[in-house]
Amino acid sequence: MKSYIKIYGPPIYKAIKELEKIAVDMPEVCIMDTIIAQDLPSFRDTDYVSDFFELPLGSITLERCDNIISKSGETLGEHDFFFEWFTGPSMDQLDMLTQKIDEILEPLGCKYTITTK
Repeated sequence: MKSYIKIYGPPIYKAIKELEKIAVDMPEVCIMDTIIAQDLPSFRDTDYVSDFFELPLGSITLERCDNIISKSGETLGEHDFFFEWFTGPSMDQLDMLTQKIDEILEPLGCKYTITTK
């Protein structure tokens, strides 16, 4: 199951980087977005991944590096980002994700839609 995000308005790049930060802290999801899609081969180095997600060095494990990027091979289509759930999310998990997205995108002035299917 995936929660697809479509971002409206600038700054789209900053919004995607903020969504990535949410995902790193959510062990129940992996992600794919247009920024990461360009850089897939480098995600086996913990220092590189920490730097990429603007995290302190040593704050991400090799196991998380291995499962942070979706391996489903699906394209984003009209969406900018997705959170892929390892197991079907509960309503509480979906509500928590939406709250986190609201909090990080509000200061940027971005609007978004979320579709989980």
